[in-house]
Amino acid sequence: MHAPTETLSVSFLIYPGFQLLDLAGPLAVFETAGHLGGRPYRLSTHAVGGGLVRPSCGIPVLSEPLEALATQAPDTVLVVGGYGSRQAMQDGALLEALRTHGGRARRVGSVCSGAFVLAASGWLDGRRATTHWARSQEFARRFPQVRLEPDCIHVQDGPVWTSAGITAGTDLALALLAADQGEALARAVARQLVVYYRRPGGQSQFSALLEMSPSGGRFATLLDHIRQNPGAALDVDSLAEHCHMSPRHFARSFKAELGITPARAVERLRIEAACAALEEGGLSVKAVAERYGFGDPERLRRACQRVLGISPVALRRV
Repeated sequence: MHAPTETLSVSFLIYPGFQLLDLAGPLAVFETAGHLGGRPYRLSTHAVGGGLVRPSCGIPVLSEPLEALATQAPDTVLVVGGYGSRQAMQDGALLEALRTHGGRARRVGSVCSGAFVLAASGWLDGRRATTHWARSQEFARRFPQVRLEPDCIHVQDGPVWTSAGITAGTDLALALLAADQGEALARAVARQLVVYYRRPGGQSQFSALLEMSPSGGRFATLLDHIRQNPGAALDVDSLAEHCHMSPRHFARSFKAELGITPARAVERLRIEAACAALEEGGLSVKAVAERYGFGDPERLRRACQRVLGISPVALRRV
């Protein structure tokens, strides 16, 4: 947590064609923290040349020129994502400002496809990072020097934070807020904004597993079956039988189509369902473990620690 004398400030780097929600979600988190009694954040937006910048939705946002970062010395610099990130990652002035002023900040980060800009500036070389699942393959091709973790909500590697697609920017901001001013305030902000307090960084983006499967893919019905019956027998033999395939052919075909093994997919979907139940409250950890296919609390605890890096108890609302 910050010492009382330290400045809390976040500067967002924007560019033509950015995604407005990538900016608005985190802004709401940091703004609300001040309204709820936390130390207020000084918030600003910066762009090449400053002035009005049009996001992809067309509603202009006022920004300051990048040069203002030199005098403001922000504590945190975040690059937003959006359709315009492909052009932004080639903007020399933006990349140089990110290298220079980000290097003076305590931490830097990105929301969604802002990771492309962050990577182009060199910030992600040799580091773990994530981005929107739909652009993960493109990212991996462009930046092989980055250790991409495409199924995470957000990733921290030292002073560098990256987040997944769009709404994950809110999760990232809540995590940054918790690091600055404590979990209690972050939870209060989440309640005020009527969002789930906060999805752990390691939580998989595969809540979109159906969308990741090709439209009309042969495993779409199976994924629905898994979601609706997390406590059922979901071993490879049972899943293969459900698909009328041999276990060996099923396992090979499933991974080829979805890029994940059947066992990993089942675990992810079970953990996702268990997390939602724990966050909602009303059921004990033991009851959740039994209902969602883990059998006992210890197996659920180990799965949560392995996949999310936290215990089931930490997911319960307070």
